[in-house]
Amino acid sequence: MAVISESIKDMKGYKLHIVKTEKFKTNTIVWKMKAPLTSEDVTKRALLPYVLQSSSKAYPTTSKFRSYLDELYGANLYVDVSKKGEYQVLSFSLEIANEKFLSDPDPLLKKGLQLMTEILVNPLAENGSFDKETVEKEKRTLKQRIQAVYDDKMRYSNFRLVQEMCKDEPYALHVNGEIDDIPQIDEKNLYEYYKKAFAEDELDLFIIGDVDEAEVQSFAQDLLQFDQRTPKLVEASRDTLVQEKTVKDHEDVKQGKLNIGYRTNVLYGDKDYYALQVFNGIFGGFSHSKLFLNVREKNSLAYYVASRLESHKGLMMVMSGIEFENFELAVKIIREQMEAMQAGDFTDQEIEQTKAVIENQMLETMDTARGMVEVLYHNVVSRQNVSLDDWLQGMSKTTKEEIVDVAKKVQLDTVYFLTGLEADK
Repeated sequence: MAVISESIKDMKGYKLHIVKTEKFKTNTIVWKMKAPLTSEDVTKRALLPYVLQSSSKAYPTTSKFRSYLDELYGANLYVDVSKKGEYQVLSFSLEIANEKFLSDPDPLLKKGLQLMTEILVNPLAENGSFDKETVEKEKRTLKQRIQAVYDDKMRYSNFRLVQEMCKDEPYALHVNGEIDDIPQIDEKNLYEYYKKAFAEDELDLFIIGDVDEAEVQSFAQDLLQFDQRTPKLVEASRDTLVQEKTVKDHEDVKQGKLNIGYRTNVLYGDKDYYALQVFNGIFGGFSHSKLFLNVREKNSLAYYVASRLESHKGLMMVMSGIEFENFELAVKIIREQMEAMQAGDFTDQEIEQTKAVIENQMLETMDTARGMVEVLYHNVVSRQNVSLDDWLQGMSKTTKEEIVDVAKKVQLDTVYFLTGLEADK
């Protein structure tokens, strides 16, 4: 039996994804737009969804907009900007009550889609220009979001690792753009970019809930229509020539941040991607993993340590917080754990435990509508068609030999250490 059933329809200029499920008492509408990361557009693009959600023609102020959401039984709207491989993805999510569970038979799903349409295609704009006040307000907020990364040393050290590791690659760009680019953005050039994005981006609309497919398709067809386009694609990189390097930054910090970046040479949808997931789980993904047990528990070297994958770029990052003087020893022990993985020095019990945790984590993700969308969207980004059942079966069938083979593909690229001003000088 399928864990999740997705119906995909080609619409005018976008794809409609419908997941009919009785799991939720709400319906969730998610609009995603994807374009390659570029230094020219990254900051404008990071600003755009926040400007669109701030005001529209029908709801020219945030307070009017919020009070309308309250009228819709407390509907929730979120916007988000993320990186998936070398793409920058804008997401607009609206969660709204399903009228089937209310005494009021008002067609809330249709109203929700009308509201999403209002946000996307009827911004507060005239004469080829957004509302100046809205843009200036959101520019200030974007500046704070970018600054927050510098203030949070855990996020900052991860950002610096990516900058050093992916120098001259689009992936090095920060998802929120550059503070120095913000002053050049105004209500006119942002509006021009808005037009360009809706003309060129790959567009996807997800509807999750206990809905009637034909009705949803009819609503979407009436409300949302765009010009047909051929989405711009980024050629995914594999087998990058790696030259191992170490980078140290000295700042006024109390705790060192050690971040290590690896090239996995495996992307989402590759046949050995399942083995990579299990490998990462045993190596550093969970509290039973080698990094946690050996770096943190056994040797008491780290306040935290974990590894995570970037599935569309073929990267694995190790993040840890350590005392300045423990840098050499921590790097040595992390290297030893990787060598152990490549030598097959792990047990069947570790494999089974990891598979169980991964499966549980995936099923937990599918317990939320937005989690479902994130899982399904992997196929859009990777241009693959991997169902959740395929994914779970592929992962559960992974053998020890496959895990060792995939471990041997992983190459250390960059060791980054954020250390104290006087440390190691």
